[in-house]
Order: sequence, then C-alpha cells, then structure tokens
Amino acid sequence: MYNNDELIELLKRMHDILHQAYETEQGNVTDNLPAELSTNKAMVLWKKAQKAGFVDEHYQPLISRTQAAVLAHAMAQILGIKNKWKVFETLWKRKGMYRDYYQALDQKQSLVFQNKIKELLY
Repeated sequence: MYNNDELIELLKRMHDILHQAYETEQGNVTDNLPAELSTNKAMVLWKKAQKAGFVDEHYQPLISRTQAAVLAHAMAQILGIKNKWKVFETLWKRKGMYRDYYQALDQKQSLVFQNKIKELLY
C-alpha cells in the first residue's frame, strides 16, 4: 500500500504523463493545418480568432456549431477557399457544417455574432 505522500506523487506523475500525451496528440493537429489555413494571412485570422476566444491554441472551435460555421464561412471568404466545408470539416472533425451555417442564418443571435466576426476579421 502507498502512504498519502507516495500516492500524491504517483498521481502527479500520472497526470504529467497524460498531459504530455495529450499535448503530443494536439500538436499533430496544429502541425497538420491544411495548406489553405496555414498561410500568413490565415495565421493572422487565427490569431484574431484565438484572442477573441473563438478557437483554442490548436485551432479548434470554442464556440457553438452554428457560430463555428459562421466563422469558417468568413475565414474562407477572406482567404478565397472554394471548398470551405470540406476544409473546415476535416480540421474540426465535423460533418454537415453547411447545415449549421444555414441554421445560423435563421437565428437572431447569429446576426450579432456575424457582426462580431465582421468587426474582428474584416
């Protein structure tokens, strides 16, 4: 049996191991940004989105599905990405983002978010 100090030390080491594994896995996501989303212009947009709290440091959305679709649409428009849904669905491991986007257009709260996106990115 472990005493309390030994158990705490063991838990700390387990936490460190799991945290390192998570960081390694997440690092693969950021290292594999699609070419369309890793240009200098795109990185400026990512930084703005991160600062606003829309995406995390691994470029994953921290906002609702409909808001993420609005963000994806705006970024794709600015960056000239033609196949936007495929690019963002792959990055964010989501399907049906076009439906999320059209649903957002019908939501009153999305209009407020769209204005935030325009102020932030354009």
